[in-house]
Amino acid sequence: MTHLWVRAEQRPNEDRVGLTPEGAKALLSGGIKVTIEESAVRAIPLQGYIDAGCEIAPENSWPTAPADAIIFGLKELPEDGTPLPHRHIMFGHAFKGQHSGKALLDRFAAGGGTLYDLEYLVDETGRRVAAFGYWAGYAGAAVTLKTWCAQQRGEICGPVGVYSGKDALLAELSAELDAATTQRPTAIVIGALGRVGAGAADLCEAMGVAVTKWDMAETASGGPFPEILDQDLFLNCIFARPGTPVFVPPEALTADRKLSAIGDVACDPDSDYNPVPVYDRATSWQEPALRVATDPVLDVMAIDNLPSMLPVESSQDYAAQLLPSLVTLTDLKAGVWGRAEAKFREFVPA
Repeated sequence: MTHLWVRAEQRPNEDRVGLTPEGAKALLSGGIKVTIEESAVRAIPLQGYIDAGCEIAPENSWPTAPADAIIFGLKELPEDGTPLPHRHIMFGHAFKGQHSGKALLDRFAAGGGTLYDLEYLVDETGRRVAAFGYWAGYAGAAVTLKTWCAQQRGEICGPVGVYSGKDALLAELSAELDAATTQRPTAIVIGALGRVGAGAADLCEAMGVAVTKWDMAETASGGPFPEILDQDLFLNCIFARPGTPVFVPPEALTADRKLSAIGDVACDPDSDYNPVPVYDRATSWQEPALRVATDPVLDVMAIDNLPSMLPVESSQDYAAQLLPSLVTLTDLKAGVWGRAEAKFREFVPA
């Protein structure tokens, strides 16, 4: 019997989950065994999984799960160097030249396990079957606006946290903008036709921020793009890949510009293809903004688990997108799972 083991997230500020109790019930009805680890932080209560009929395991007990279990989580595993013998479903961040990815792949090679990277679960056309992108863009735009508001106060953005829902976030942000200035900033979103860009644009528009929406057509020339420097905010919603143009080059740090806050929602600073090479590390919930220039000021927001600011909505949305693929876990050699394994085998041959 196919056995899906949903692990507790071990990364700080990560309350999301990729399977709801309703989804777990559907998997159980389809003959898939489901084990859910206890979690002190998961946004969706454990009782729902109990009521659905799932087996319950202690928090972070997945290393001792049965050898045939498929371990399902969202964010990275603890970087302890141990071999990984299981099959894992998660965001591995290992296939695009990330410097930390090699260590993870080495662990799979040592243990004989397999990574089914959630970023590479794609349909026949290459489109991802599930993504947190919309809520990443939504939350990322919100924190970038908070960064801009802090600048108006002569400060740098303070800590951010979890919200009970988007209405609570909107209410807080609206009050902060009203207190900062009577005039809303302007923003440019690159990647506006995608899920991430749509979320970023929706948040900006909900706050009365005028948004310029660009996508591949507007960036096909390869740059430079002086229009970006003429906006108050720039939201990068395009994932780094070979051929992605540089949107904000290092020389922009000292250029005459209006731009004072960048929201790098894609957040891939250690990639060789980073289109915003004015910063070198991700920011955090405790310190959301990194000041990269002072004359004039330029702050970068680059938090890499933004959807967890709205963990209930983002979990429900993502889980609904992913469920049709989880139902097919009984045949890992076909469809999205076969394609994901083929991608993994490009880096870790069998």
